[in-house]
Amino acid sequence: MSERRILITGATGGLGMALVREALKRGHDVLATGRSLPAGEQVKTLGAEFVPLALEHRKVDLRELVRGCDSVVHAAALSASWGPRAAFIRANFDVTQRLLEASAEEGVNRFVFVSSPSIFASLRDRINIGEDDEPNDEPLNDYARTKLAAERLVLAARDDKMCCCTIRPRALVGAGDRVILPKLAELAQRNRMPLPRGGQALIELTDLRDAAWAICEAEERAENIARRAINISGGNPRQVRHVATEVADALGKSPRLVLLPIGVARLLASVLERLGHLFGTMDEPMLTRYTLATLAYSQTFDLEPARRLLGYEPQHNALATLLVEARQMARSGEAS
Repeated sequence: MSERRILITGATGGLGMALVREALKRGHDVLATGRSLPAGEQVKTLGAEFVPLALEHRKVDLRELVRGCDSVVHAAALSASWGPRAAFIRANFDVTQRLLEASAEEGVNRFVFVSSPSIFASLRDRINIGEDDEPNDEPLNDYARTKLAAERLVLAARDDKMCCCTIRPRALVGAGDRVILPKLAELAQRNRMPLPRGGQALIELTDLRDAAWAICEAEERAENIARRAINISGGNPRQVRHVATEVADALGKSPRLVLLPIGVARLLASVLERLGHLFGTMDEPMLTRYTLATLAYSQTFDLEPARRLLGYEPQHNALATLLVEARQMARSGEAS
């Protein structure tokens, strides 16, 4: 294994921090960027160089940033299920396009893009999604739409020698998780927990450490997997209701599960989403089509391509990781 200088964007998020740790463990020289100064200090204590940046600002010289780097791992994104479309385009598509161009101009050899399984989110079950399965033709929100557009940009044929690939990690949990646990904790606060289709949908959680390993392994093997998109998960499908109730228990909560008929849920999500767009509300509606897709419909991955192309095998029990984080949240008083 040869040492390389690797730029990791989005390094102050949960996945980004795990990526920094994994890349350093592999003996690489890491240049990390992110918005959070306190998290940036933590990145520096790990042994990486840290540059505080908001990449979507046009004044940021991305060629200067990538100069001298052998590889780029692009994990930075506006990761939210609601917000102004222009903000998603700037953060998720425009930044990726400019970073790709800067990397090519500066002779970067490898470019790994962290995409999202949200591109598959649909109002139907999708079981054992494989490498030949297509994303949803009509993404359910602007996050999924811009991640899909950016992914296609990364995987397009190139005239230069830069090897580009994409990893799509599913439902990330662990230290720094700002999506899964907060949403489940919000549900657990209620006296009644409404679950569409009774919470029977299957979800595959992924430990941040497993995702970081897969992404760094993709960087190692980029020359052999150029123009490939690889799905990653913890490989242990669980019903949403079981995950939700176990998290609620870990938080010391005991909401009563309530069946929300799927027809009512779909109508409610559609109406609330349209009203939100009509009035330009910044707060995410109580229910959207994307949220409904994640709660009511199964999405699982066929991990055979990840095993074959990366030698991937999950090493961590993602649900156990989630419950550890939930108990820590309860002890800190954040869940009260």
